[in-house]
Order: sequence, then structure tokens, then C-alpha cells
Amino acid sequence: MENPYLPYPVRIEKITIETEDRNLKTFRVGFLDPEDEKKFAYHPGQFAELSVAGKGECPIGIASSPTEPGFLLFTVNKAGVVTTHLHNMKEGDILGVRGPLGNWYPLDEMEGKNVVIIGGGFAFTTLRSTLVYMLAPENRKHFGEISVVYGARNEGLLLYKDELAIWQGRRDVNMHITVDATDDPSWPYHTGFVPTITEQKITSAENSIAIICGPPIMIKFTQPVLEKVGFPHETIIMSLENRMKCGIGMCGRCNVGAEYVCKDGPVFTLAKLNTLPKEY
Repeated sequence: MENPYLPYPVRIEKITIETEDRNLKTFRVGFLDPEDEKKFAYHPGQFAELSVAGKGECPIGIASSPTEPGFLLFTVNKAGVVTTHLHNMKEGDILGVRGPLGNWYPLDEMEGKNVVIIGGGFAFTTLRSTLVYMLAPENRKHFGEISVVYGARNEGLLLYKDELAIWQGRRDVNMHITVDATDDPSWPYHTGFVPTITEQKITSAENSIAIICGPPIMIKFTQPVLEKVGFPHETIIMSLENRMKCGIGMCGRCNVGAEYVCKDGPVFTLAKLNTLPKEY
């Protein structure tokens, strides 16, 4: 049995500064040993622990898709000791990746259904993984209508801007990009909060599943919009981030009732969350 605490060594191949405030960077990393990549078989929605020698590790959602072989993507918000050191690293540097960890979005259950993806801010990472997976040529036929509502406080805080423009131009995706406010009169997309745009654009729950990841306040006000449209709680799927640390349910930092977010989640249906204490 392999030690679950041992990370795989990976090399930083590319660093992309995502936002104007430079607090969000996407790290493209490659495994030093091809055998490690084979062991790291993951699904959209999972996360991994990124480690910096001598500094520690932190859980980060996997932004790449299994349909993108040869590398992993992690979009990291500079918010603490480990993430600050990650932000100071350069292309060519070595770091550790431990995982994949947690459960994933139920793509098997989503096949044959319309899918609504709702994201806010930098929480769009695992949603990017899911969207790229569904849009892959070998997978697109398995899913119905795909609608996306993605927003940020302003245009400078949106992730993956080049890909957003590509998805916006696809005929098989209903892409709704929004910002809370803007002074740019040429802003080509929506202006308004994510729940508001969701209410305007998502008008049917028939044969549909919605997956949501974003700030708690966004989720709080989006949930009733989906309920009003008619989404049963079993079809509203959320990804939680709740003080995760070890990633394997050993440290006990992220438990909600009897569930460990890192091990039993981070993906839960709203129906499941309704049975848990309101600690998330």
C-alpha cells in the first residue's frame, strides 16, 4: 500500500497570470515520472494537495480535464503561506502534487441530461474541468443542452478569458458571462449578479442538472432561483470548501456532522446537504 501522504514530484511548465490584481495564477505542471501520471487518474470535481518543500501543502481544485492528457492545471489564489510561496515560484521549479482526492461531479448521471453550470470568481476551476470534459469531441454527444453562467466582481477578475471567448462563440454552449459592475461601455457581455443572470437565462429544469461552485453568498442567492425554476434538490449539486487540510479524512478539520468534506465530498447534492448540520 502506497503512503497516501507522499506527493508526486512535478515541474512547473507554464505560469499564467489570470487576473488584473495578479492574485490568481494558473500553474501548468507535468509529472517528472510518466508512471506517476498514470497513477494520477482523476475526474472533474476532484482536488489535490500542492506542496512546497519546507513550507507545507494546501488543497487546490484540479482545473484541467482528464481529456487534456500530459499535464495538470491548478489555479491558485494567493492567500496564505503556501500559496504565496507558490506564487513566487518560477517555470521550471519543482513542487509536489498529492492526490487525486475527494469525489467528483456525477458525469455518468449527467449523461443524456441538460447541464447548467453556475460559477463565481475563482471557484470556476473545477467547473472549467467539467466543461472542457463535456465539450471534448468524444463526450459532447453524451450531454444535452449545456448552459453556463459565470461571473466575477469585474472583468479583471474573470478567469480563463481566452477560453471564455471561445466558449461564447460555440453554438452548442449557452454561455452567459457577467460582472457585477463595469465602467467599460464596450463590455460585450452581461452586467449583474450571478443569481440575477441565472434567473433571466435559466428558465427550465426539465431533464436538467445544475452544478454550482462559488462564493457562499452567491450560492445562497442562486439556490432559491433554481428551486423557483423547478430543480429538485437531488439535481442541484454543489462543491464545498470547508477547512480542508489533510485531504483523506484523518485530521478532522473539515467534517460536517458525520461527513468529511475532503473524503466524502467536496461534491454534494443539495438533498444530501439538507441532512447535515449547517456548518458549511
